[in-house]
Amino acid sequence: MDPETVKALTTTLLDISHNLRYVGAGAAIAALGGVGTGIGIVFASFIMSFARQPAMEKRLLPVTWLAFALAEAMGLFALLIAFIFIFT
Repeated sequence: MDPETVKALTTTLLDISHNLRYVGAGAAIAALGGVGTGIGIVFASFIMSFARQPAMEKRLLPVTWLAFALAEAMGLFALLIAFIFIFT
């Protein structure tokens, strides 16, 4: 192969590698849809449980907030991974 062909192939491979970072970031951001769904399920379950037994509110609320925090943390981790893919 002549040097110009090697240079063109190298440039093309670097461009593909650069663009694949954005594909990976998009895949990481897709996890945020699951996080939103999970948070919705957590609070829907809390509302249904509270409607059935209002006296259990004191025991249900801390567990609900814990589940919300864990789901939100997964979203933040996905966002962090997306930023790592984009900016490194």
